[in-house]
Amino acid sequence: MSTNPIVMVSSYPPRLCGIGTFTEEAREFIQKASPQRDVFVISHTDGRGEGVFPIINMTRHDWWKAVAEKIQELDPYAVHLEHEYGLYEYRDKRGIGDNNEGFLTLLQAISDYPIVVEPHTVHGRLRDAEANFIYHLCQRSDVVLLKCHYQKWRLDWTFPGHGWETPRNVMVVPHGARPDRRWGVHEIPGLRKELGLDEMGLANHVVGMIGWIQSNKRWDILLSMWEEIHEEIQCQCGQEWDLLAAGAMRDPNHQADYERWKSDALELQKKGIAHYYEFIPRGDIYYKMMAVCDFIVLPSTDETQSGTLARIIALNKPYITSAPMEGLTAQTLENEGGLLFTTKNMLKEKVIRLACDEELRLKLGENLKRYLDEVVSWEVVARQYLQAYELARESKQSGRPVMLDLEF
Repeated sequence: MSTNPIVMVSSYPPRLCGIGTFTEEAREFIQKASPQRDVFVISHTDGRGEGVFPIINMTRHDWWKAVAEKIQELDPYAVHLEHEYGLYEYRDKRGIGDNNEGFLTLLQAISDYPIVVEPHTVHGRLRDAEANFIYHLCQRSDVVLLKCHYQKWRLDWTFPGHGWETPRNVMVVPHGARPDRRWGVHEIPGLRKELGLDEMGLANHVVGMIGWIQSNKRWDILLSMWEEIHEEIQCQCGQEWDLLAAGAMRDPNHQADYERWKSDALELQKKGIAHYYEFIPRGDIYYKMMAVCDFIVLPSTDETQSGTLARIIALNKPYITSAPMEGLTAQTLENEGGLLFTTKNMLKEKVIRLACDEELRLKLGENLKRYLDEVVSWEVVARQYLQAYELARESKQSGRPVMLDLEF
């Protein structure tokens, strides 16, 4: 049996990048599913760790050459590339980008090897430049992995609209979620103590907004209504609830929103009805912070899928999120573990309802447990990755392109 390594190409920690964190978890479970071979990562120059080769230098227009040479040296069983537009965009001295041309050139340069590409942003309604990129991506890859079914069936509308043939090498593999981060009710007091939340005076019942503080997350929607919601919850069910707003800023471009929302949370904290907690949303602490919450609110206004939602699912936490919102809505319909809102008043009603209905919270949590175990556990997803690698290898060996069924 071949023991050639699996080679992933991606950003990687310690870079504060959602794709990097995703790859770190994916790599862990791919390695468990394929213990006979190494899983290496070719990363940007700020990546670190055993089996990580930090050689992607985006200050060079020919950055892809070093990557292609390293792949040839490693002689992989399969190459698994994580794609996000911003990760591979070379900009010249004028600031003009190359529209990810270097990434497509890399795919052409490594075409002798089985290629699986996992693009993290594929909108249902593609802009012309996005559609053109995805077309070429599919042409130069053996298998393309999308996160949600709607992304695949929308291609069968978008591409014929341009007069192009719909790609048949597209496979749906959902965003993985950890199956090993579920704490029992009896363990929550210990987590609260460990995180110092009891010292802060956090109430026993908690609504959480947890994760990176960035403009598209729109924390201000709930913050602006929380005082009124808090009062209504007390009137309806006589319980004391707290809003825990916890996270940190990642992108300096979101500085203004971060400062404003942090200030709003601290004003509510002064009134004794909310708490702000600053931490870097990575690793175990990210999961622990969510675990102490009764449910999570994720008021995002731009998501094709969400690492935050993956953690919510991992913890079987009921949640409320905005709709219609690409992957957030699609996964909520599939997992039946969350409530959706489209207006501020709907959000208010859903938060009050979920706070006052413990039976509903338990039902949604059980639905998420089933969805995690059967659909999105990294253990399930890693096996699907191995299937994709096999399809890519068979295609290379036979010379025949991968032909998968259309979604509809």
